Amino acid sequence: MGSDILEISINTVKLIAIFLMMVQAVPLMVWLERRGSAFIQMRFGPNRVGPLGLMQLLADAVKFIFKESFVPGKGIKFLFLAAPVLALLPAALTFTALPLSIPVNIAPFELFGNTWGGYTFSFSGFDIDIGIVYILAISSLGAYGILIAGYASGNKYSLLGAVRASAQMISYELSLSLSLIGILMIYATFNFYDMVAFQQVPLFANTTLENTFWFLPRWGIFFQPLGALLFLVAVFAETNRLPFDLPETESELVAGFHTEYGGFKMLIFFMGEYGHMMVASVLFALMFLGGWGLPMVTESSVHDFFASYVNGTTSINILKALFFHMVLIGKVALLMWLFVWVRWTLPRFRYDKLMQFGWKTLLPLALANVAITAVIVFLIKTNI
Repeated sequence: MGSDILEISINTVKLIAIFLMMVQAVPLMVWLERRGSAFIQMRFGPNRVGPLGLMQLLADAVKFIFKESFVPGKGIKFLFLAAPVLALLPAALTFTALPLSIPVNIAPFELFGNTWGGYTFSFSGFDIDIGIVYILAISSLGAYGILIAGYASGNKYSLLGAVRASAQMISYELSLSLSLIGILMIYATFNFYDMVAFQQVPLFANTTLENTFWFLPRWGIFFQPLGALLFLVAVFAETNRLPFDLPETESELVAGFHTEYGGFKMLIFFMGEYGHMMVASVLFALMFLGGWGLPMVTESSVHDFFASYVNGTTSINILKALFFHMVLIGKVALLMWLFVWVRWTLPRFRYDKLMQFGWKTLLPLALANVAITAVIVFLIKTNI
């Protein structure tokens, strides 16, 4: 956490701030989903409470919080109340471990008669060197919250929804994990900062094609287009979004695993779902879209730009980190909009077709991608 009280305090505040960033993004995503679906379907959407319906989010939050806290008579109260928290916790733990920009370097300074610093703060809640392994391990725990919610509700429809939701998530986790192995072979690291650094040069750097295609960045999606596509499809299934939202088929299983949930507990389930969407979007941006990097924009050029307007190394470093943070947020926002767009465009899969697609299409493609990538990497490294 830090070497002195000031560093520990800043890291603690940073951890809480990044968690709140994820939580506060949920109502904005709900508003975007409502307005986006209305735009796609040529209707108005929320437009009465506040400008552009923005205050509708506050009205809904108040409604959720003050609804009666209901526990089914045949349910298991402790598990019933714990399930929404177990659904949100993996999203929160994984999001806070994702780097959202370059580290911030703070030069030594005087405060309260003492010299503090210098410090280097990562732009994440906490920094783990094997970040991708941690992300995959923790995010897979989300299935427990759903399964416990269905079991603890004492409702056969909820239990059926929970069973098929957990089966779906476990099935597509295999394809999701395998889709990342190919790009990890190329990066040869589990560290997110090293992955982003790998992508900050031109695609054909140090080759005869560098001058011709100088504008193309060396993003992971160019090395692993199939892996990126497989990851994106598997993420839709993992987050229970259309066309893979069988766990929440209202017309078939009366809202699925959260049939008995309402009020604040239902709001926590919403936060967990959107939290997993944000984690998937940040992960895709970091591994396949250059992270916080932009084509033809280097860290030194951004440093020189801010140095012409601001004095002080620390101020320049903070502004530079905020700039790259906004670049990453822009990429994440586009990916989040993709979730909304697909939801209101594609029809829902039938469950047997969904499972067949996961086991008979995605999984073989993911295995083939790993095998082909392994052969190519081996041939390149042995200069054959």
